[in-house]
Amino acid sequence: GGLWQLKPVLSNGAIVGRERVTAMQRSVSTAATVAGVNGDLFTWADGRPSGVLMQGGQLVHPPLAERSSLGIGTDGALRVDRVRMFGTWRGTGQRRPMDLNQAPTPNGVSLFTSAWGPTTPANSGAVEAVLFPFPAATPNVDIAAPVTQVVQGGGSVIPPGGAVLSAKGTQAQRLLEEAPVGTSVTLRLLLSPDWTGIADAIGGGPVLVRDGKPVFRHFEAFSTSQLARNPRTGIGQLEDGRIVFVVVDGRQPG
Repeated sequence: GGLWQLKPVLSNGAIVGRERVTAMQRSVSTAATVAGVNGDLFTWADGRPSGVLMQGGQLVHPPLAERSSLGIGTDGALRVDRVRMFGTWRGTGQRRPMDLNQAPTPNGVSLFTSAWGPTTPANSGAVEAVLFPFPAATPNVDIAAPVTQVVQGGGSVIPPGGAVLSAKGTQAQRLLEEAPVGTSVTLRLLLSPDWTGIADAIGGGPVLVRDGKPVFRHFEAFSTSQLARNPRTGIGQLEDGRIVFVVVDGRQPG
């Protein structure tokens, strides 16, 4: 926060979509001198990150509880934890579970903020409630927003400064009944641990060193494709506070 900052950046400024690191650097180079590296793993088809993403205190993508997440504190300290998110929404009924910026499960609900992209995923069987205006997606607090529109089917426009609740299956009818136009919906994005003081975060893993000692068995979840020999980036913090990046080229023998 003084002469330099460590910040996660989304390709194209949105969750969906892919972009080269050099292009991402250029997009922010008007404001500062930039050095960039890859972070987290992502879905190749649409660019979605596999783990947590937090920017400026706002939760953009939920963590993957089976892998380590990297939190960047407002004091410059790095924190590596396995973090879980539990999201809920509540209209005129009880609190119900909710995901964030991910396609809803067959009988689930997901909140899509403007960080996702211009529209929600196409889904003919979905019911969607447009929330506008929508406050910052701050974790561990109540977030209240009015319902301005309810539509059948996916592909709803996510208004800038707004959000969309998308429901499928049994939850679609509940959303129709409990979040009609004109009502206020209260949402929660609870993190465990709560990560007090964390302003930015990115997913990754596995943890390699903790408290100066190597971690030989991390017991973190990776798919076979994620373990392929590809370029990798490591990050760590020394005892005096300095931050170290290690970038290793991949796809080469030896």
